[in-house]
This record gives sequence, C-alpha cells and structure tokens, in this order.
Amino acid sequence: MNDQGGRHEAVSFDFATLGEREKYKLLIGAVVPRPIAWVTTVDREGRVNAAPFSFFNCLSADPAILALGVEYRPTGVSKDTGRNVHDTQAFTVNIVSAGLMDAMNVTAVPFGAGVDELALAGLHMRPGVKVPCPAIMESPAAFECRHHVTLSIGNSREIIIGEVVQAHLHRNVVNERLHVDPVVLDAVGRMGGHGYATTRDYFELPTMSLDQWENGPRPMSTISGG
Repeated sequence: MNDQGGRHEAVSFDFATLGEREKYKLLIGAVVPRPIAWVTTVDREGRVNAAPFSFFNCLSADPAILALGVEYRPTGVSKDTGRNVHDTQAFTVNIVSAGLMDAMNVTAVPFGAGVDELALAGLHMRPGVKVPCPAIMESPAAFECRHHVTLSIGNSREIIIGEVVQAHLHRNVVNERLHVDPVVLDAVGRMGGHGYATTRDYFELPTMSLDQWENGPRPMSTISGG
C-alpha cells in the first residue's frame, strides 16, 4: 500500500540505546488500553494488601493463566504484592469497574507494610475459597490464583504468573451460558500518563471465515468506516 499522504511515515527507536524511562513512556503510551489487575494478597501474618497493576493480562484459558508485571521498589526489593505472593503462593485479581476508580486510587498510595488499604478505601472483603487472599466484594469479577512461577527479568520489575483456581462474578454480570456482559462489567483500562479509558464504546466485529474472505459477504467494522 502506498502512503501518498505521509500519514504512515514512522519514527524508529532502537531500544538498546534508550533509557528505562524512555522505553517506559513509549510502551505505556502505545500499548493501550491495558486492563488493570487490582491485586489482593496476604502476608505471613494474614494482613491484607491491595494494589493496582496495569502491566497485566490473561495469557491462556486452559490452563487459566494470568500474568502481572510488578515493579520493584526504588531500593530494588519486592513490593508488598511480590513478597506476599512469594510467601503465600497465592493472589487474587479483582477487575476495576468505573464506579470503583476513586477507591482503586486510594489503594495505589505507597503506604507502608501492614496498612489495610481496603479499609481506607471503604471497601469490603469476600473470603477466598481456595486461596488465603480475599476478593474485593465491590469488584464485579475476581479471580483467585495459585502462584505458578515468577520471572526475574531485570532490575525494575518481576513477572508473576498464576493459575486461576476460583472465580467470583456478580450475578448480574454473567448469564447461565457464562457470557459476561461488558456493559454491566464496565471495566476500566489504563492509558499513558495519568490517563484511563472506559469500555463503554462497545462494538462487535465477527472474525471472518475463509469462505467469507474469498466469496463474501465480509463483515466490516462500523467504527472504521466500513
């Protein structure tokens, strides 16, 4: 395809020559929107910690695998979430809906170890079924995970991978066919900087078959002007 208007002219960056902050800005600005894992863990004394992470996604359905990118503290030691997962081999991922943004933001404050962020945010806990970590009762969906492996890939962040062993969804979010209603879920994603995005601008685009590609009709997206 010819780019006669120059709209697709690219500026290239060699990541081997960029600093950590420069790489970070490019990634968080372009890899968007990122789902938010609102992670609850417990320490060895059973004290609950809650914190949001946007380096997060679902990597597999069978086995059901979730992955978190958890930043180290500036001193190079693990944050409470990473340490608690290592100690208890468990964590719970709660989904953030639009109505919970202010509460989530409270739990992002860098409190000291042992501070009950959920209480400060005015949230309530649902006891875990298969893990010691509670779920956030107000969250529309929560996934209990057993720790699978942690990858130490650098000096700034560790990748925590867990297998989902139990899920909790609000009754009005999921139907008897296990279809999750995205409108009711009302999940929020992370953008670059201090930005967030809702999932309220919803549309469908069926994946086309080979026969549709070759013979039509081809499904087209209304959002792209098709």
